[in-house]
Amino acid sequence: MATRTRLYQNGTLVLEDFPASDVSEHLADPTSVVWLDLYRPGSAELVMVGEEFDIHELALENAAQHGQRPRLDRFRSHDVLTAYAVTIGGDGAELSTSEIAVFLTGRAMITVRKDDGFDIGAVVTRWDESPGLARHGVAFLLHGLLADIVDGHSAAAQQLDDSIEALEDLLFSSDRREIETVQRRAFALRKSLVRLRQIVLPMREVVNAVMRPGLHVNIEPLVAYYQDVFDHALRVTEWTESLREMMASVMETNLSVQANRMNLIMKKVTSWAAIIAVPTAITGYFGQNLPYPGFDHESGFIVSTTLIVALSASLYMIFRRRDWL
Repeated sequence: MATRTRLYQNGTLVLEDFPASDVSEHLADPTSVVWLDLYRPGSAELVMVGEEFDIHELALENAAQHGQRPRLDRFRSHDVLTAYAVTIGGDGAELSTSEIAVFLTGRAMITVRKDDGFDIGAVVTRWDESPGLARHGVAFLLHGLLADIVDGHSAAAQQLDDSIEALEDLLFSSDRREIETVQRRAFALRKSLVRLRQIVLPMREVVNAVMRPGLHVNIEPLVAYYQDVFDHALRVTEWTESLREMMASVMETNLSVQANRMNLIMKKVTSWAAIIAVPTAITGYFGQNLPYPGFDHESGFIVSTTLIVALSASLYMIFRRRDWL
């Protein structure tokens, strides 16, 4: 749906999915609280929202653009919050983000979704699971939204954690395909972790800013719930930092393993070169145009061949015993 709406009166859901043009009529009742969700709105829709809720033009401009940093901006009559929902792809390594802009007034919350990556239905379900808190109005709506976003960050961190652990199991594999898999997935995971960190670090400050005095939404009755969201955001931040350290350790270990494999290969090549050098030297020596014991006799050929085989076999056994081959 391009637009979703909800109307609460005295803490009770009384109407939903009504036309956005009816918002003014419903807000005429001082007991009403409205939620308006816009999916990929055009400029005309944003202008309508700006006129209806007295939204600052800079806030509308930021809501229309992509790539905003997660933050909370305060204006004279409203607040504007920017956040990102995240999901991990089926491969367990690719991070997808969805930007969300939120306008907050004393009796209305307007969400602007710029793509379909964020499941707003999950937020609605969260609201419906706590009908007793609906009497707190916009603070209730905002809490459900922030809690769902932060829980998504936590789920993404868990999936990346699992992917890194699976990657660690492949580090010492000798299979060539698995070695290539480690290199590709390590790069993808590191890239996703960098992006996740760029989102969760400022998100912690956003939740903290929401809890400070001066917000147009009175969150005082739900401060314990917001503190819980902040604790989750802080935990995800610390988790992401530890995952970065784990990822760095994985990449360093992978480089060490590759270096060790290269050293082993060099030892094998050198050992085989030494083995080959023995018969080469002997045949080269006996190939000189000089008489030697057994020269021009069958016994000389047998002696030289036996010497080549014996020395080569001895070198082979010595190198095997030293694990050079």
